[in-house]
Amino acid sequence: MLKQNLDHLAEKWNNYVMLTTVIGAYPKPNYLKITDWFTASGGTDTEYPTKFYKDEIKSIGKEIEELFFRATKEIINDQEECGIDILTDGEVRRENYIHYHCRHLEGIDFENLTEKVARTGNYKCWLPTITGKIKAKEDFLVNEWRINQRLTSKSLKITIPGPMTITDTIANTFYKTDEEMGTDLADAINVEIKRLVDAGCKHIQVDEPLFARKPEVALKFGIKNLERCFKDLNGNSIEKITHICCGYPDKLDAINYPKAPLDSYHKISKELDNSIIDTVSIEDAHQYNDLKFLKDYKNTKVIFGLIKIASSKIESEEEIVKRINEVLKYISKEQLIVAPDCGLGHLSRELAKTKLKVMVKAAKRN
Repeated sequence: MLKQNLDHLAEKWNNYVMLTTVIGAYPKPNYLKITDWFTASGGTDTEYPTKFYKDEIKSIGKEIEELFFRATKEIINDQEECGIDILTDGEVRRENYIHYHCRHLEGIDFENLTEKVARTGNYKCWLPTITGKIKAKEDFLVNEWRINQRLTSKSLKITIPGPMTITDTIANTFYKTDEEMGTDLADAINVEIKRLVDAGCKHIQVDEPLFARKPEVALKFGIKNLERCFKDLNGNSIEKITHICCGYPDKLDAINYPKAPLDSYHKISKELDNSIIDTVSIEDAHQYNDLKFLKDYKNTKVIFGLIKIASSKIESEEEIVKRINEVLKYISKEQLIVAPDCGLGHLSRELAKTKLKVMVKAAKRN
């Protein structure tokens, strides 16, 4: 079933029909009573983003797996109904997309939290602490992917936080430098990615929003460690993706919330195009970029954000089509993949579906 769908994607690609995808997060259903940094008091900058998750899971008990499965099935069905080509599981198991992965790594203490200022000073919170060398533990994403992939004939993408972004969103009492920490994080991520590839996962996305916040650091060692996440996979037929967003607000319809500088995309585009990454995912809907930097992508596909993820305003087909046509002045149609800016966790389920349906209709018009 999955092979048939992958063949279908290849056919669409060969006929230059633009594919569509989502980035990662999807609105959690109300019956899933676990911490979610999109809806926590204070929004994404909640003071204790990881403190309550373990106890919440325990309090729900054995029913939690049934609830996760039910929620994921609904989310996958929603995406299929909207016409999305490459799906995600909505990240419903995760209190946030960074710390969930960290829970499955050696060397990170979730009991003793450390206060830290993160995201170039945008928020302060109490974070898990690195107390020893980081290593991968038992596999965890593989079983999730296998269970969830059975719910659809379409390709299910797995999302993973990148080394540089984890480094900024965790406290550290062990490593002397961020580069050293990032290298060990990349090696641990690489172990899980290899497990996913062996299981048959074809679309793997490593998220690095810190590339937009700190492009100089990305150029110094961030892109190198991103590549390290995918090392020794050259013979495998997978899509190596990175997502680089510019930051979330703490609530829906916030105005003028802090975003990364738009020129960051230009600063890192050539280096990314020369890397082993197949596809780069960027934001554009919230604030339009100067699209000239897209010319730097000679060898790389671009997942391009065309709907706002922190606005209740529904985009029109016409404005999305117009922006797509602007993009196609700089890259070819076969390079372009249409998507929202980032995860959809701030939206209601119905609003997310409405926006995605408009986006897919606009993509089909091209």
